Parts: sequence; C-alpha cells; structure tokens
Amino acid sequence: MEKTLAGRTALVTGSTSGIGLGIAQLFAEAGAKVMLNGFGKPEEIARARAEVGKAMGVAEAPYSAADLSKPEAVRQMVQDAQAALGSLDILVNNAGIQFVAPVDEFPEEKFDAIIAINFTSNFHAIKAALPGMKARGWGRIITLASAHGLVASPNKSAYVSAKHAVVGLTKTVAIEVAQTQITCNAICPGFVRTPLAEAQLPALAKQYGVSEEVALKDHLLEHQPSKRWIEVEEVAHMALYLCGPGSGGVTGAALSIDGGWYAS
Repeated sequence: MEKTLAGRTALVTGSTSGIGLGIAQLFAEAGAKVMLNGFGKPEEIARARAEVGKAMGVAEAPYSAADLSKPEAVRQMVQDAQAALGSLDILVNNAGIQFVAPVDEFPEEKFDAIIAINFTSNFHAIKAALPGMKARGWGRIITLASAHGLVASPNKSAYVSAKHAVVGLTKTVAIEVAQTQITCNAICPGFVRTPLAEAQLPALAKQYGVSEEVALKDHLLEHQPSKRWIEVEEVAHMALYLCGPGSGGVTGAALSIDGGWYAS
C-alpha cells in the first residue's frame, strides 16, 4: 500500500474490534503510527495490538484502556497518545454503545451512558487534541456518526440523539477551524458487517420465522436499498481518504456510506 500517512500519528477510539480496528489497521498500513483504545477480552486486545503493530513495524501498537464515559479519562487518553506517538495528527472518534427500548421505557442510566460515550466523549477528545493540531498547523478529526445521525428509527432515542449531536458538533468544529489546515468530518455508515451486527440475525430470523438471509434483507436492512452489508474496509477507506492527500477541502461534511439509506 502507498504510504500516504507516513509520518502521521493517529488515535482511534473503540479500535479493539469492528470499524475502529479496521480503520486503525488501514492507517498503520498507510504508514501512520496508531494508538488503540477500547474494551474487550485481554486476548482480543492483545491480538489487535499485535496486528496493528505488525503493520507499523513494531511488536504491538500502543493502547489506552480509557473509559470514555469519564471526561478525565478521555483527556488523559489524548495526553497518553501524544506522549506515546510524539504528537497527535489524526483523531478518530469511533467508540459507541447501543441499547434499544421505547422512549417511555428507556432506562435512564442507559440513556446517559450512550450520550456520554457516543457523543460527549467526542467533545472532550476534540477539545484536548485541537491545541496540539493548531500548534503544528495540521490536523484531521473524524467522527463516526451513523445513518442515524441523519435519520431516525424507533426505539433508539439515545443512539439517534447522540449521533445527531455528533454531526452537529462536527460541523461546528469544522467552521471554527476552517481557516486552518485542520478538517473535521463525520462518516455516517448504515449497517456494517461486524460480529456484533451479524449476531443479531439468528434472533431476527427466529422472530419472523424466516431464514437468516431473508431476515438480513427484509428486516435488518429494511431501509438500506442496496440490501447488502457495508463492509468495514469500505468505511476504513473513506476515513483514509479524509486524512490523505487531496482531502483538505472536505470539512464539515456528514458523509453517507449506507447503501442508499439516506437517499431513499
């Protein structure tokens, strides 16, 4: 792979699996030094660190176990990334959690946790990372929003609220730094093929009495006209473009990668 990110440094939150790991891996292959963050089983975290580290030419990638529901932990994570990597050129806010229930039955602690991790952590990380980017005269901030940052679905009041807020924060930051060499953009994926997403299929198939293939196309991907998963690699390549050469004019955008969901 062409080393389009050679000399750059990046922190990717929620990167021990799924979309975040895919982005971290591709960034490392493109020449960046990357710090990982996220929860998981120790052996899974070790595997992720080894995979990304191999692409970086080291034994393992640096890692932060920061709990993103805690502002002080987010700030410390950014400081740790700057110390471990020497600087922080690229910040990818990817971490997120989900819970589904009607709004009048939604547990308040679940709502608060989703807002804290899916949205508020973005603010604290951006605030902590921006001074260094300004001082160096270059930076790329990417927030992983969602199709649900642009449209709504029932029973997802916390997630939809958080992702809409992420898009708003992204646009605001982009305007504030528009006359610098720093950009801020949101990526808005539809349903992405990850182990957590695929794990929903057996229950959906049982619920509707259909095959998993039918459950995928007619129920999980009901609003996604392509009727296929978005692949992790597709999201990662969009993130890579936003950090690479020729992307400086793209800022404040909420970029859909959703198989036509937002268009329908």
